[in-house]
Amino acid sequence: MTMPLLARPVGVRAAAPADRARVDAFVRAHPEATPFHLPAWGEAVAAGCGQRAHVLLAEHGDGTLAGVLPLTEMRSPLFGRALVSSGFAVDGGILGETCAIEPLASAARELAGRLNCPSIELRGGAHPADWAIDEGSYLGFARDLAASDEAELLAIPRKQRAEVRKALANDLAVEIGRDARALADHYRVYAESVRNLGTPVFPRALFREAVARMDADVLTVRHAGVPVASVLSLYWNGTVYPYWGGGTDAARGLRANDRMYFALMAHARARGCTRFDFGRSKVGTGAAAFKKNWGFEGRPLSYASWSEGERREVNPLNPKYALMVRTWKKLPLPLANALGPWISRGLG
Repeated sequence: MTMPLLARPVGVRAAAPADRARVDAFVRAHPEATPFHLPAWGEAVAAGCGQRAHVLLAEHGDGTLAGVLPLTEMRSPLFGRALVSSGFAVDGGILGETCAIEPLASAARELAGRLNCPSIELRGGAHPADWAIDEGSYLGFARDLAASDEAELLAIPRKQRAEVRKALANDLAVEIGRDARALADHYRVYAESVRNLGTPVFPRALFREAVARMDADVLTVRHAGVPVASVLSLYWNGTVYPYWGGGTDAARGLRANDRMYFALMAHARARGCTRFDFGRSKVGTGAAAFKKNWGFEGRPLSYASWSEGERREVNPLNPKYALMVRTWKKLPLPLANALGPWISRGLG
C-alpha cells in the first residue's frame, strides 16, 4: 500500500553552501514564503551584524526538499542567546510541507542545545506542537494597492487623506536610489528617528548589506535639499515592504512621512507591485494607530517559541526597559549613534 504524501518520512540536516541555490529556488516557488526566508536575508544579517546564520533542510528520501527553516544565532551580553527565525525580521518561520514541521522543530531544538541557546523564536510559519504561541502582541498591516494615485487617495480614510493632500502641497522633493549617498541619507534620518523613540539604531552595515543582497531601494523626502524622511523598502512577489523608515523632528510639521509613504505606493505600483505590506506593530501603540489611519486593518500575527528556562525578552514596551528608553531619548545623537549599533546587533 502506498503511503500518503504527507506521511512520507523526512530527514533533516544543516544546509551546506552547495545547497544555497536550491534553497533559494524552493523559497521563491513557495506561495507562503517571505523575503525573510531567502538565504540572502540571513547572509545580510550575518555580514551586517555579525550574527551567524543557519538553515535547516527537511528532505524526502529522494532528496527533494520538504521544508526549510532559516535561523539566526543571536548572541548578546545584554539580551542573551537565542535562535531566531528570522533574525531582524517580522516573519520567516518554518516553511514547507506539513510532514516537515515537527522534524524541523526537533532539529532546531537539537541545534539550540549544541549552540547553548536556551530559547527559539519562530516569527510566523507553521506551529510545532507544544510550543508557546503568542497571537496577541503584534498586528500585521497589509492591503492591495489601488490602480492610480487618485484611487489610492480615495482608499485612504478621509482624515488621513486630508493630511496626504497637505503633504502633496508642501515644498518636498522625493528621491529614490540604492547607492552610497541614498544609504547615507537614509541612515542619518533613520538614526535620528529611532533615537527619538528611545531605541538604539541598527549597524549601518545591516542596511548596506540588505540593499546589496536583496531587491531593495531607498526613498527619501527632502525639504530645501535636506533629508527629512526616508524609508528602505524590500520588494518580493509583487509586494512592497517599507521596512526601515522614519523621519527627523522636522518631518512632522512638513508631513514628510505622509508624503513618503504615498510616494512609495506610486513607486511600487510603477515597479509592478500590487500589494503594500506596512509591517508589524505592537497592539495598542501609536504606530498601529497610524497604519489604521491609512486604511490598513490589523491582522494578529502568530509567533511560536520554545525555551529551556526563561525566554529572551527584547520588547521595548516591557516595563523593565522603561528607564532605558527614557534615557536613550535624551542622549545626544552622536553618542546614541556610537553606542546604538553595539547594542542593537544583539536584539534580532
